[in-house]
Amino acid sequence: MNLPSQRRWLLVGLSLIVLTNAVVLSAAALNRAGEPESSVLLSERELALPYATASRRSNSGLALHLEWRVATDGDTMRNLAYARYERQPDWLDETRMAGLGFDTRKGAATPEARQAFLRQLSRPALIVFELAGPAWQRALQQARENASRHAAAAAANRGNREFAEKAKAARDFVVQEEAENTRLFAIDAGSDAATLRERYPQRDRFLILRGTVRPAERLRNGQWALAGQLSAIAIQEIHVPYAQRGVLDALRSEPQEKPDRSVPRYEVQLAVGQRLEPWIERVALLPSDARRAGPPRSSN
Repeated sequence: MNLPSQRRWLLVGLSLIVLTNAVVLSAAALNRAGEPESSVLLSERELALPYATASRRSNSGLALHLEWRVATDGDTMRNLAYARYERQPDWLDETRMAGLGFDTRKGAATPEARQAFLRQLSRPALIVFELAGPAWQRALQQARENASRHAAAAAANRGNREFAEKAKAARDFVVQEEAENTRLFAIDAGSDAATLRERYPQRDRFLILRGTVRPAERLRNGQWALAGQLSAIAIQEIHVPYAQRGVLDALRSEPQEKPDRSVPRYEVQLAVGQRLEPWIERVALLPSDARRAGPPRSSN
């Protein structure tokens, strides 16, 4: 390749880089134009630091991981783990899936009908997240009731190691729900942001984010039913602006591989813009006397 051709391709490459950056910056500016669509104050329970490994500390970038979950149909630790990783909330049923554009006309009566439903491609959806609301309160109550049942069983079977261990695990689980687990629950989904916002008007408590839903099935009481799974949200790793990194870099330098979120160390003002894309407005260290407080304060 001769020199003029090399220069030509170099100019083309540079032009593409400039154009790409311009598009990205324009999209970010559009997203942040005007008042945020919502702005919620979260803690370390909902926006987690990456583990402080040496490789991550040396990385020039930093992103917080958005922790969220769905409510369980039950009150056991196994159901919580299932809900976290499978993310098939009860409210995402056949009717809701049809409203999101999935073909549910064949129903779930036969294996062939269910397979036809499951073969459909994932679809984009707008997912509503609730912070420290009724879904979280129900999770707390379920954990406490579960602990009470295990405590009673252990008392009725004194000296039985298995019952004692289950009771201890249930008590520990209550502590996790009260102080460690995320309070951000996915509670609804739709295709129109205005309709969802009218249904959930509190902008300092409900976030609407872009995500993906895919077909699923569930077996309840011996009956198969069509359902959905929240397979992903569009932006789950949220970049920390350089100006806000000081607090978090100091925390990441602490000698621990896995953060202890039983005592949240910081709070984050998370805004969501017109394109339903989140960004971090502010990061603040929580004072030691506030670290054991309950739900975060409202910013509005």
